[in-house]
Amino acid sequence: MAHHKSAKKRIRQNEVRRLRNKAALNEIKTLMKKVKNATTKEDAEKFLKEAVSKIDKNVSKGRLHKNTAARRKSQITRFVNNFKAE
Repeated sequence: MAHHKSAKKRIRQNEVRRLRNKAALNEIKTLMKKVKNATTKEDAEKFLKEAVSKIDKNVSKGRLHKNTAARRKSQITRFVNNFKAE
């Protein structure tokens, strides 16, 4: 356990940031699942636009590496472009 006041504050800050980062990344995963589970191409495109926006925002905040973001965007865009209703 930390003894200095500043170290205790740093622990609190890290925990808040960890939870915020985790929530943001889980939101991206959820949006990617929505794209893949969409029943119509219009829905898939709507979810794709939302997911790409969230991914880009998280890259700018440093939560996600730019190559990881590019890979995820490419993956879901490819899915939407080849969309076939089940």
